[in-house]
Amino acid sequence: MTSPSLKPSASLEPPLQPFDLPRRLVAEALGTALLLAIVIGSGIMGERLAGGNVAIALLGNTIATGAGLVVLITIFGPLSGAHFNPVVTLAFAMRRELSGRIAAAYVGMQIVGAILGVWAAHLMFGEPVVQVSAKLRDGPAQAWSEAVATFGLLVAISGALRFRPDATPAIVGLYITAAYWFTASTSFANPAVTLARAFSDTFAGIAPASVPVFIAAQLTGAALAVTLSIWLFRQEPAR
Repeated sequence: MTSPSLKPSASLEPPLQPFDLPRRLVAEALGTALLLAIVIGSGIMGERLAGGNVAIALLGNTIATGAGLVVLITIFGPLSGAHFNPVVTLAFAMRRELSGRIAAAYVGMQIVGAILGVWAAHLMFGEPVVQVSAKLRDGPAQAWSEAVATFGLLVAISGALRFRPDATPAIVGLYITAAYWFTASTSFANPAVTLARAFSDTFAGIAPASVPVFIAAQLTGAALAVTLSIWLFRQEPAR
């Protein structure tokens, strides 16, 4: 029998406690900023290198975004939950897994981080820092696409957390990679991302006039997804 004094030092360390709120908020802001730097930066790079081929530009934008999400969720997930998305935060609040006060703080930091990420991408590519997009994304098909994209994202997250929490980063990254191509809107599925992309007149931008419809569709899709997921993935008592 091993003496307590000979046990590995790791076993003597106190158990890890949840991270404090300031660090969680910084993680949300930083993660969202990096996500937007990836989205905008890869869009600019893709468009510059594609020689006018929009499909190639979108492919570069897609791969970078999906891969970046896997990394960011893996790193920041244990810290803040790696929401990076107001509808994800609202979903946790609706399930009473996050207080209204903390949810509001998360959303505020996500929006601030998203805009900073856009500006960081502009600086990296020598673009004017402050821009307003002229890229209209209008029509019922675009709105419906955002509702579907956001619904699918929230269902995917709920299912991953219920059955394969360790695979959540890959599941989210792969879903967004797919949704870039199966939705007419290229799957923004994120109000903070949508708002921030209005400040970039580049490949991944969206005109401010198109933002309200996108966000309304995203909130609708998210509400439906949360309602369904609470029932669909509910833990059943043993029979």
